[in-house]
Amino acid sequence: MTSNILLLGATGYTGGLVLDSLLRRGVRPTLAGRNPAALAALAERSGGLDHVVVDAADPASLRRHLSPGDVLITTVGPFERHGYPVAEAAADIGAHYIDSTGEVGFVRNLQERYHRRAQETGAVMLPAFGYDYVPGILAGALATHQAGGSVRALDIGYFATAPLRKGISQGTRTTMRDGLTLPSTRLHRNRLREERTASRVVDFPVLGGRRSAFLVSGTEVLFLPTAFPELSGITVYNGWFPELSRVLSVVSGAVNAVNRLPGGSGLTDLMTRPMASGPPGGPDAAERARNRSLVVAVASNGVLGSDPLAEVQLEGPNPYSLTGELMAWAAQHLADGSEETRPDTAPGVVGPLEAFGLDTLHDACAEIGLAPR
Repeated sequence: MTSNILLLGATGYTGGLVLDSLLRRGVRPTLAGRNPAALAALAERSGGLDHVVVDAADPASLRRHLSPGDVLITTVGPFERHGYPVAEAAADIGAHYIDSTGEVGFVRNLQERYHRRAQETGAVMLPAFGYDYVPGILAGALATHQAGGSVRALDIGYFATAPLRKGISQGTRTTMRDGLTLPSTRLHRNRLREERTASRVVDFPVLGGRRSAFLVSGTEVLFLPTAFPELSGITVYNGWFPELSRVLSVVSGAVNAVNRLPGGSGLTDLMTRPMASGPPGGPDAAERARNRSLVVAVASNGVLGSDPLAEVQLEGPNPYSLTGELMAWAAQHLADGSEETRPDTAPGVVGPLEAFGLDTLHDACAEIGLAPR
C-alpha cells in the first residue's frame, strides 16, 4: 500500500518543479497551502488533485492531514522562518519528511530538536534533499571509496556548465545575499568549525581546466562523517561565479566588518540589496535546459599540499530541475509500502546515505541523470 504524499508549497517555483516530477512518475500528491484559490486552480490544472488549506505556522493544522507513514514535502522557505512547525508536525505524527532547504543552520537545529522524537514515532526526516546537498554527498562518498584507506579529507565544489547570472531564482538570490553575513560550517580535525563565508578560495578540476570556488556551508559536513568516520575534514565551496570568487571573498570581509559596527546591519542591508534584485520565480524550462549542474569532490590525506587521492566529477540536470527530481524520487520511495522497495533505515533526521544506502542513491541519481563524467 502506498502512503499519501502531502506537498506543501506547490504553488511556488520549487514546489511546482517537485509537483511536475511527481506527476511524471504517476504520483498524485495532495496539495497543501494557505491560498484556497491558488490551490484549487493548480489542483484543477494538474488533473483534479486533492488539496487542503493549512497554516504552515501551526503544527496542529498540518497534523490533521497527516497519518503515520505519510510523506510530507515542503518547499516553503526561508526555513529558519517557516520550517520548524512543519518539521515538528511530521516528527510528532510519524510522517516522513523531505525539504528543499539550503540553510545548514536549520538542518543542524532539526537534528537537535526533532531527531529523537522522529526516532520515537518512526519518521524518516530528510532535510536539504535536493541540489542542496545530495550531489555533494554522493560525489564525496564516491571519492572516499575510490581514495581507499588513506583518505582523511574532502573538498567539495558546486559548479555549472554555463554562467548562472540569468539562471538563479529569487529565493536563491536572497539566500546567497543573507549567506554573506552568516558563517559557513566546515569539518576540521573532527570538529565542526564556523568561518566567514567566502574567506577561503580554492581551485577545482572542472571540465579539463581549473575553476575557483569560495567557502560556503553544506550538509556534507553533517552527514558524510556518519557514513565515513575516517573523514576528519570536509569543506564545501561554491563555484557558480568562478571569475568572481576572489572578489566575493573581499566583499564578504567588508560586509562582515561593517555588520559588526553599531548600526551596521542597516548599512549591510543597503550594500547587499542589489544581490537579491531581479524578477520573481526562477529560470524557465529553456534556461534550465541550457545550463547543467557540476559537482566535484577531491579526496586527500588531509596534509596541506599533498596530491589528491581521488577526484570525482558528477554532471546532471540543472540545479532546480535536479531538486524537483530528487525530492519526487525520495517521496515516492518513502511512500511505497512494499517490503522490496521500502528504505531499510533507522528513523530520525538523517542524510541520503543513511536513508537509502550508497548503491540505491547512486542508481537513483543515475536514473535522474546525475552521474560521473
